[in-house]
Formats: sequence, structure tokens, C-alpha cells
Amino acid sequence: METNNKFKRALAECRPQVGVWSTLPSPYVSELVAGSGFDWVLLDTEHTPSDVPLMMQQLQAVDAAAGVVASSPTSAVVRPAWNDAVLIKRYLDIGARNLLLPFVQNAEEAAAAVAATRYAPRGIRGVGGATRASNFGRASDYIVNAERDLCVLVQVETVSALERIEEIAAVDGIDGIFIGPADLSASMGHADNPRHPEVDAAINDAIQRIRRCGKAPGILMTDEARAKQCLDMGALFVAVAIDLLLLRDGLDSSINRFKNCDKRQSSSSASSY
Repeated sequence: METNNKFKRALAECRPQVGVWSTLPSPYVSELVAGSGFDWVLLDTEHTPSDVPLMMQQLQAVDAAAGVVASSPTSAVVRPAWNDAVLIKRYLDIGARNLLLPFVQNAEEAAAAVAATRYAPRGIRGVGGATRASNFGRASDYIVNAERDLCVLVQVETVSALERIEEIAAVDGIDGIFIGPADLSASMGHADNPRHPEVDAAINDAIQRIRRCGKAPGILMTDEARAKQCLDMGALFVAVAIDLLLLRDGLDSSINRFKNCDKRQSSSSASSY
């Protein structure tokens, strides 16, 4: 049976999805970002002060934006703080359908991630009755169809994890593998240079290996030329911007233009004496 999850279906059909990384934990911001037209938005809890109750509001905000941009709604991808069965259960119950699970090192950890998203007998997800995911119990077929519509993505972020890509990709239920460039560069001894040639080469190789395994490769890459290169090599879900950095850089650029203007005026006034 075909999934109703637009994002999962696109990955399965090898249609590239361009996304934005959102680290500003505010429903107001989530709605703004989701209305911009990206295929997907990563809602982060690993490196942000967001938590389960706040994430529910962020998901509601993304859904609200989808109602406005009905022709091509942005899919929300939630990143829990850890590959933890209890956290996974809570995010699924509040309506997350796409999960990106950090720091998965081997096939066993990947299998644990999948099991946490499946009801028994195929997994260990606890059955909750009136959850937001099931429209508060109104969707009587939710438990039967939930697995079909959930997308499980895992992050490989170390040299050790990259060596096990084929084992991780072979785990049934893994839809995609995301390469974490920052942690990978640190693992390779280049924490101060995530664009080191050795890191780029490792990422290139990983993208191609993931595709050969029949799974969707993903990455966060804000360098436009490099992001396009990753897409050309076969990456299927690529985040190309970070909301916090766009805001920071826009603010810094704005004030710097006025500071530079003040300096020029001061210089001009001094030279008139």
C-alpha cells in the first residue's frame, strides 16, 4: 500500500528534496519557515532548547503553513536529542512522521531506532489511545497504518559509522542515511575545517555507497555550490540553509552597513578641517 507521507514517497522515488534546518524553537518561526516553499524543514531538538511540548506546537505551526501552501506543503522532519525509544515514542505520539536520529554507529543501533517506531510484534512502540498522531483516537486505523507512513532516517557522523554504511542500510525500515558533516570532520581530526578535502572525499564516497544500497542519502550543506554538487552526486534530502544563521547574518550585515557609513562620514568630517 502506498504511503500517504509525501516526503517518504519522494525519497523512495528518488526525487531530490531541498530543505532548511530550523534551530529557532518557536512555533511562530516554524510557521514562517514552513511557508517559504522548501520541500522539508528539520525541526531540531538535539542542539536547541526545544522539548516535546514545544515541538508539538512547532508541528502544529508547520501544519498551519501547509494549509496556506496547499499545492506543495513543507514536510516536517523532527530530530530527537538522541536515539532513545522513549523520546521516539513521545515525538511520534505528538504527530511526527519523519524522524532523523543522531549518532547511529552500527546496524544494531539502526535496528533499535526502527523497532522504537513499530508497534508489537514488529517493534516496541507503546500503544497510546487518544494521541495527536491518531487525531486523538478518531483515526481508528492509525495503529494498523502508522508504520507505512513513518519515515526513519539515521545519522552517520563518525569514521566508524561510515565504515558500516552497508550494514546500517541493510536494516529493514531505514529509509535514509544522513551524513553529519560537522561531527564527521571532528572525527577525522578536522573539527576546524569541515570542508577539508579529506572530509569532502569521505562524504562523496558515502553518498554514492548509500545510493548503491538503495537508500536515500542526506546532508546539511549551506555552501551553495557544494550543496548542488551533493545533489548531483545523488544526495536526495539536502538542507541548504539554517534559519538562525540567515537571521544572524542578515542582522550583522545590516548593522555593519550603517557602521561603515558612520565611519565614512566621520572620516569625511575630519578631512574638512
